[in-house]
Amino acid sequence: MAYSSPAAPVKTARSTEHEALVSVTRAIRQAQSGPGKNFKSLATALYKNRQLWTIFAASVADPENKLPETLRASLFYLAEFTNHHTSLVLAGKADAEPLIEINTSVMTGLRDGSIDK
Repeated sequence: MAYSSPAAPVKTARSTEHEALVSVTRAIRQAQSGPGKNFKSLATALYKNRQLWTIFAASVADPENKLPETLRASLFYLAEFTNHHTSLVLAGKADAEPLIEINTSVMTGLRDGSIDK
């Protein structure tokens, strides 16, 4: 059938961002807690997380972005922190847990709508 069901949920930018964060956060968690802490899997998950946060940073830096200025600044800071902390994790100087916590907090904001305020 060429058409989707009328009951199919409508994808929004927020739900797409939430799904992307869920996926990458799950991958980071699994890679760091798996047997032997598979570095290749962790590096791949961190790379995808860094890409996602680079997209977020570009989006909030866009003057056309409708989010409040303080929220945009906070998200941009989180993107910078994520980039820096990822480098530390890959160098074996830090744990990925803060990245998981940041992603989880943003997922909560996307889910409850507070990310728009």
